[in-house]
Parts: sequence; C-alpha cells; structure tokens
Amino acid sequence: MPAPAPEPGADPGSGPELPVTFRPARTRAVLLSVGVAILATLTTVAMMLEGLGAGERASFVLTGLLFLGVLALLSRPKVVAEESGVTVVNLTTVRHLEWAEIIKVNLRPGDPWVLLDLADGTTLPAMGIQPGVAEQQAIRDAKALRALAESHGTGPSSR
Repeated sequence: MPAPAPEPGADPGSGPELPVTFRPARTRAVLLSVGVAILATLTTVAMMLEGLGAGERASFVLTGLLFLGVLALLSRPKVVAEESGVTVVNLTTVRHLEWAEIIKVNLRPGDPWVLLDLADGTTLPAMGIQPGVAEQQAIRDAKALRALAESHGTGPSSR
C-alpha cells in the first residue's frame, strides 16, 4: 500500500498520516499468484495422470502446498508505522520498536531492503520496504518512514 502524500500546507518533514503500512505490493502479488498457479498445476497434473495411487496424488498436492507456503512466507514482510511506534514484520520475526529506538532509516543504492539503525547499536532489516520490483515506490516509502522517525523519535528534526 503506497504511503499517502502529505496534505498541502503540511510540514513535509512530518511524513504521512498514521497509521500507515509499507509493503512490497507488486512482489507480494507476484509471489502469491505464482504459488496459487503452482498448486493448481500440480493438483491438476496429479488428478490427470492415470495409474497414480492416492498417496502419490497426495504427494503432488502436498508439494504444491509446500511451494505456496514458502511463497506466502516470502510475501509476509511489512512495516507498520503507528503512533506507538513501528512494527517490523520480516520472514519469521515480528518486532515492535518505539519511535525513540530508531536512530536512522537507511536505503542505500544496492541495499535489498531498508535498514534501521537502532539506539542499542544494532541494525534491523525492514524487509517490508524493498526496491527489487518497485524501486521508486521503495524510495518514497523509505523517505516517508525516515520523515516519521525524525518527527516522532530521536531523529535530527526532533532534537
């Protein structure tokens, strides 16, 4: 879901209106579509092949379900910004951060996704903003998240 544009006359550094969810929508659509297509194809093949037993047919369907599950897992990442902070959902982890914990939002050329520099000295990947398929959208989303972090947290504009 693209970040909404700031209201005319609003402070451009304040970012979009909260709550806002950043996720790679095109990548998600492609992954889920391919997963459903693989499942449908394997299920059709399993039903059309003569001479297969029930167990062999089930293995085709289970293989399709496995592919769909992996692709659904890959489509899971998102970043949700709310008044209380940011929730980063990556492949297998979910982490909620207070705004004050985010020192910097980085998306450098060649980065596969946004990296959040945190107050404890660590870096957290935010896979929900990734420039792979929609680079310009990822750049806009990274700038919007950066503006939110600066206006709500410890960024340069809040000091």
